[in-house]
Amino acid sequence: MPYKNKADRKSPKNPKVGTEGHRKRMERQRARRALDKKGKDANKDGRADKREGKDVGHKKALSRGGSNKDGVRVENRSSNRSKNLKKRKT
Repeated sequence: MPYKNKADRKSPKNPKVGTEGHRKRMERQRARRALDKKGKDANKDGRADKREGKDVGHKKALSRGGSNKDGVRVENRSSNRSKNLKKRKT
């Protein structure tokens, strides 16, 4: 008998190509790659030294219509993820 309860299945990790979520994911990835490319990497792990253990945050959040052109900055993971901009729309 086939499995019918589809509510228990996990949704895919990455959003489908062509969706708004996919566009934002690619924008974040481009920002990380650009910082890694121009920063020095002493331990040769592929990440710029100033980005080790940190996040690349957008100055104007992607959820608020921002982009890489608005600027990015290297932030602590906790401070970047604590902003909770998806829920708070003001």
